Amino acid sequence: MGVTPLALPSVLAIDAGNSKTDVALLAPDGSVLCSGQAGGFQPPRTGVAAAVDVLAEAMADAGLRADRTAGPWAERVSACLANADFAVEEEELAREIEGRNWGRATAVHNDTFALLRSGLPTGADPCGVAVVCGAGINCVGMTPDGRTARFPAIGRISGDWGGGGGLAEEALWCAARAEDGRGGPTELARALPAHLGHGSMASLIEAMHLGRVPSRRRHELTPVLFAVAAAGDPVALSLVHRQADEVVAMASVALGRLGLLEQEVPVVLGGSVLAAGHPQLNDRIAGGLAQRAPRARISVITAPPVLGAGLLGLDALGSPPGAYEKLRAHFG
Repeated sequence: MGVTPLALPSVLAIDAGNSKTDVALLAPDGSVLCSGQAGGFQPPRTGVAAAVDVLAEAMADAGLRADRTAGPWAERVSACLANADFAVEEEELAREIEGRNWGRATAVHNDTFALLRSGLPTGADPCGVAVVCGAGINCVGMTPDGRTARFPAIGRISGDWGGGGGLAEEALWCAARAEDGRGGPTELARALPAHLGHGSMASLIEAMHLGRVPSRRRHELTPVLFAVAAAGDPVALSLVHRQADEVVAMASVALGRLGLLEQEVPVVLGGSVLAAGHPQLNDRIAGGLAQRAPRARISVITAPPVLGAGLLGLDALGSPPGAYEKLRAHFG
């Protein structure tokens, strides 16, 4: 791409989730020079270096050489990453990215901060709460004085429940028990195996256990769960409602920690599960927050999370308002 050290683009924005990674190279005026995508970012499973290699794959997809001798590509790398749940993880990931020489400066944040930033208008104070419910679930809150409210968000050992992966597992559990008699009846026992080409839960369970169903296909079962719930199945609907209540709990606790429960403050919702707009989920969230945080202003963000990473990068560089507007326009 022939970028000279004296004319670097402003920001290399990176958003990396459990299921996919997006990068975008931003010019000083906020326009997107190139973008790319790669697979999921999972340092707990692959190790830090291999996980950052996935970011390099997304850069290569954008036409950017990711080896150290090719950089730097931007004034600032703004990376919002899933699985960066503790400060020590953010620091380790930042060191690895800095060592790749992709930018003159590097900042690593948990990917939930990208969602929160996407939901704040240009010029607004960094104040509000964001809940991401995609493959997993997480929440972050922030105030203008720099205080934050966060959760470890590393699974059941940190008290988490739900997200697309968790919902699929719960739906399978209920369907298995419905078929063998340990649980009450539910349409999930027919719909889940049918979606994956099986005639029964017994057949599907065996196929999953023996590796005949790729693990990635389990995420396909979450939309099936919502479809069964929308048709009125009580068991499926109970799972959807539990997910809604979990979102309300996370947002309310974060608001309470920051003293914002009685304030007019944004609550930003995003991730594939929340962005899908299921009424049984989102309407219950709105009702629950109306009781616990009556002045909260709820919004659902459907733009790609890499937008938030880019906005954070522009913030750090003190970019003009027009740059923000151009970047938002690019991502719709």
